[in-house]
Parts: sequence; C-alpha cells; structure tokens
Amino acid sequence: MTRVIVVDDQTVVREGLVLLLGLLPDIEVVGAAANGEEALRLVAERLPEIVLMDLRMPRMDGVEATRRIRQAHPDIQVVVLTTYSDDASVFAALTAGARGYLTKGAHAEEIARTIASVRQGAAQFDPVIQRRLLEAVVSERQGRAPALPDGLTPREAEVLRLIAEGRSNGEIAGELCISETTVKTHINNLFAKTNLRDRAQAVAYAFRHGLAAPGG
Repeated sequence: MTRVIVVDDQTVVREGLVLLLGLLPDIEVVGAAANGEEALRLVAERLPEIVLMDLRMPRMDGVEATRRIRQAHPDIQVVVLTTYSDDASVFAALTAGARGYLTKGAHAEEIARTIASVRQGAAQFDPVIQRRLLEAVVSERQGRAPALPDGLTPREAEVLRLIAEGRSNGEIAGELCISETTVKTHINNLFAKTNLRDRAQAVAYAFRHGLAAPGG
C-alpha cells in the first residue's frame, strides 16, 4: 500500500480527495491537512510515501511546504494537485522538489497512475503541464542561439535531455551506447554544476533552459 497525505485548504475538495483515494487499490490515506503548516506536522508524524499537495493555501503555501518536506524527508515525494498551470506555478513547484504535477481536472486513474509512477522514482506531469513546459521551451528559444548553461558539456546536456523525456538510467545508457556507471557519472556532474537535487528539478531546469526538445 502507498501511504498518502492529502493537503488542500478547501474542505470539500480535501474530503472529496480522501474519499476518492480511499476507493483506489493500493492506496491508503493516512492524513489530511488544510495548509502547509499542518502538512509538515502530519508528514513528520505519519511518514507517508506520497504527499498530494495544493499550491495556494493560507499560512504556508504548497511551494514552501514542498520545499520543507523534501529537505526534512528526502524519501517522501510530493505530487502537486492544483487548479494552476501557469509557468510560474509549475517551475516554482518543481524547483521546490515536486516530482509530479496534476491539475484538478485529472481523473482518478490519472491520479493513481501518477502516484504509482512517482513512488517508483519517475517524474509525472499532466498533459496540460507538459504542453505549458513545451511552450516555455519555444519561448526560450525564440530570438537566441542555443547555449549550454552552467558549464554543461554537450554529453551532459544530452543526458539531461533524456532525463527530461522520462528515460531511466538504463534507457539513457542504451540510447547513448555507454554504461550505466557512465550515465550516473554524467548525472552527478550535471547535478553538481546546476545545483539540482533530483530528477524532477532536472526536468524543470531542462525545459527552462531550452535543453529538452519539444515533443520529446
């Protein structure tokens, strides 16, 4: 069972999500919070695998709560579930450490699939969010020549692009005809150069800097 905490300031939405998730196989809701401060306390007490996080909340918003949860509990993953799909909200959440991002129009199956994928270590995005990220790539690329930021080598940028496409280390190794050990070395190097902590932040970084190809 995947232990989940739901965080949303709207009572109807929060209680609805608890009921919905309770009907899904392999998911156990172990708590619900109305703001980021409550979420931090619940996470520390109940140690879920996944936190389903709203963004706009009183007292402490979802971005700050996500950042603090990821700092205090690196093994606990955060999936954002919000009505907002603008670039600022998306990049703020991913930079804070969220590994998934869904809008509240997502179906139960999408939520369950995202929770399962994120628990297995993948980053997962709502199609609307994916489109916003790709639009950001196009916007970033207009009027400027491609450049590699933060001293990345072409090979590191290539590895980063494949991470943004959702590839595992094994798949990246096969694509580039190198060993998984070499892939891990490239990932460690590019994370050090860019001050990234995990693959979700790497995805946000790749799109923000135009290193991930539209449609990839």
